[in-house]
Amino acid sequence: MLKRKEKTNLKGLRDFWREEEGMGTVEIILIIVVLIGLVIIFKTQLRSLVQKVFEKITRDSNTVMS
Repeated sequence: MLKRKEKTNLKGLRDFWREEEGMGTVEIILIIVVLIGLVIIFKTQLRSLVQKVFEKITRDSNTVMS
């Protein structure tokens, strides 16, 4: 009786594992879509932020190199 229950539990665990594999892919795709949407929405703000950061790096590197 105990062996049958163990086999049933293992089968259920295997089914659960197989079912969850597809969820990871869907979740990753949704995260990527959200990130792309955020980049599109805040494109100008991100561009100006990156430009300011690189300008500061260039200025600071010039002072170090002098």
